[in-house]
Amino acid sequence: MASYNVASRVSHAQRFPIRHLHFSDLKSALVHGIDDFWEMPSHLLFLGLLYPVAGIIIGVITAGQNAFYLLYPLLSGFVLVGPFAAVGLYEMSRRRERGERPSWRAAFLVLQSPGMASIMALGALLAALFTAWLITAQSLYYFFFGDEPARSYSEFFGQIFHTQAGVSLFIAGNIIGLLFAIVALSISVFSFPLILDRHVPVDVALRTSLEAARENPVQLGVWGFIVGASMFAGIALAMMGLAIVMPVLAHATWHLYRRTIGEPII
Repeated sequence: MASYNVASRVSHAQRFPIRHLHFSDLKSALVHGIDDFWEMPSHLLFLGLLYPVAGIIIGVITAGQNAFYLLYPLLSGFVLVGPFAAVGLYEMSRRRERGERPSWRAAFLVLQSPGMASIMALGALLAALFTAWLITAQSLYYFFFGDEPARSYSEFFGQIFHTQAGVSLFIAGNIIGLLFAIVALSISVFSFPLILDRHVPVDVALRTSLEAARENPVQLGVWGFIVGASMFAGIALAMMGLAIVMPVLAHATWHLYRRTIGEPII
């Protein structure tokens, strides 16, 4: 059943009202995200397992290439590209909100969205940001330890936690990574849901997401902390925790979008 309305497309000049968020809105979004997950668990586990499997592959690749120093940047990069990977889950929440009972196939129907070109363009932007983060992380490692990489995980962790250079790398890397995460969150937290929901051009989605972040800096900062802490917990549980964390966060982000972005101003 078709669920897209191409007539709802807006112009490049049209604007959306931004609601000031309260911390209760963050809690409500999480509660609704969990509710979506429990209503569609089999579908979400199917999709969510893609993330831990990807994480395990990352670990194997870094070990095989002696690129242990990229393990943390690659895993933390889930936060940067997560909004793009979650588009199918946004679609499931959108359909459930409309009174439908979506199956996992609904997640792939997002490919039929009139906004798919914009979604891909924004995804390419996040991929470029992710690539820049990996290059920065590699450059930092070479700056502190030279171009001779560690030959095992034990040697790598010894470098990080038992040397002054390692402590400096850890601090500098996390500060710079935080800046990348702030940029990614600001440009994407509402952009993908807005494109999916209203089929807006990329520039409108980016402008609206940035305006919402500027209107709610503290609340979005807390939301970013929740996302980061949840992702860390999911990764710490042998990556398998991401099978729950990623779907819940994706659905919660959809509901946060609905509480933040109003109807377009005519």
